[in-house]
Amino acid sequence: MDALLAFCACPDDATAARIAHALVDERLATCVNRLPGVRSTYRWQGAVHDEAEVLLLIKTTRERLPALRERVPALHPYELPELIAVEVAGGLPAYLDWVAAGVAPAAD
Repeated sequence: MDALLAFCACPDDATAARIAHALVDERLATCVNRLPGVRSTYRWQGAVHDEAEVLLLIKTTRERLPALRERVPALHPYELPELIAVEVAGGLPAYLDWVAAGVAPAAD
């Protein structure tokens, strides 16, 4: 099983909640944690910015990543939303099975 953890910063909790619910409802993620209180310092269009954000930790699989890459920009208000996925190097087998089951197609 190819579990991934994807990161996505959002401008506020309402946006983060809306995106998290959509990703889980659409089976693109099994679980999305919302971490408030994140401060991001970044360069954008030639200027340095410092903003409060809410970070999403998105649990998904390699198989669902292409659909996640398509859906996040459609849901996100940023011109260029962050979406970075990293491989999960280990974990409890039962938890990793749960992640895979959560993004599998729904049984009819």
